[in-house]
Amino acid sequence: MVAKTPKTRKAKGRKFQQEIAKRISEVLDIPVEKDGDIESRPMGQSGPDVILRGVAKELFPFVVETKFCEKWDIHKWIKQARHYGDNWLLFCKKARNKPVVVMDCDMFFAIYELLFGENDGE
Repeated sequence: MVAKTPKTRKAKGRKFQQEIAKRISEVLDIPVEKDGDIESRPMGQSGPDVILRGVAKELFPFVVETKFCEKWDIHKWIKQARHYGDNWLLFCKKARNKPVVVMDCDMFFAIYELLFGENDGE
């Protein structure tokens, strides 16, 4: 087995971050572009991993943090995501596993109520 270097780990993290930016782009039909409404933050810069501006931010009002790691530290990552805003989403992935999303419980139920709440007796 080949040892994982910091360079390969960072590359996997960058690729996952770009994948999430692309998925948001596809949902909103807004391209991912440098200095555009959706941008994958360059590695090493502080701030949310996916930058949302203008219309993208209005349509997808979340702070997006991504993590591609074999050892998970969910509480540390949540603290980091919360640091950037209240409406945060944490996308997590391990090798050979599907990504998952972690979000605030109150936010989940607010979204659920909007989508599936009572529909006036219909």
